[in-house]
Amino acid sequence: MQNVLIIDRVSEKFLKELVKRGFNVEYRAGLERRDLLEIINKYNILIFRGRLKIDREVISAGEKLRVLARYGVGLDNVDVEYAIKRGVAVVNAPNASCVSVAELTIGFMIIVLRNLYEYISLVKLGKWPKGSFIGRELYGKTIGIVGFGRIGSRVARYAKAFGMNILVHDVRNVSRDVEELGGRQVDFEELLKQSDVVTIHVPLTPLTYHMIDYYELSLMKDGAVIINTSRGEVVNARALIKHIDRLGGVALDVLEQEPPRDNLYHQLISHPKVIVTPHIGAETIESMDRIADELLHNILDAVKWL
Repeated sequence: MQNVLIIDRVSEKFLKELVKRGFNVEYRAGLERRDLLEIINKYNILIFRGRLKIDREVISAGEKLRVLARYGVGLDNVDVEYAIKRGVAVVNAPNASCVSVAELTIGFMIIVLRNLYEYISLVKLGKWPKGSFIGRELYGKTIGIVGFGRIGSRVARYAKAFGMNILVHDVRNVSRDVEELGGRQVDFEELLKQSDVVTIHVPLTPLTYHMIDYYELSLMKDGAVIINTSRGEVVNARALIKHIDRLGGVALDVLEQEPPRDNLYHQLISHPKVIVTPHIGAETIESMDRIADELLHNILDAVKWL
């Protein structure tokens, strides 16, 4: 029997399916790193989200570890190379949250362009600010999609339905797929210069770290909107603060520091043009169910080879 330790919140469905398949499951959502290091040597499978770094120290302490399972998409908090060298399989659920993240991106666009955050906040305070903020439509605007993978391509399809013009930048040649949606694949600088909305859908790598920095932000139009639902480290927060006053708005589901502690992030979050949500892109009932199904399948595949 495989001993499984789960250190972050997962769906009830996922827990039941693991038990049903004969796994010995210990569910300790919110477990601190120091406690994880003390007990991980008892487990064969570790299931986690993005809260803790699963680095060399953690992996080395897990003497019996055979599978690391990320309940979600990103693996940037995992030392994948070291895990593989140690003979530990690394699995995730890369397809499950695409719809939820793409829908959140569209929701951000509407909230920012229509100034909904300001209106809703003021009405809750007992005011009636009709006419205080004049919004903008998505129709006819140019959306620049950075990264045309599972999520970026879905955002493009949604944007087309809203009548937006589509520009895409990707390190791969995806021009045929983009053109089928009526869009164009362009270089990064052209996308930044031409887009009314820039939305980011890339993994965190050495190439994408701070890919949106002082220079890149200087290329964007006055009044342009920037959205990040990928990884916080992709956008330099200091650069964003410098340019925020001339931008039309910023919507972030991710930050470099989560939860934010430094004054830099409090300065960013408190700015009236900025909307921040606490990394909720995948947090829908449907997405959680799909993650459960996909990750369980991938864990079972990995276990076959143990």
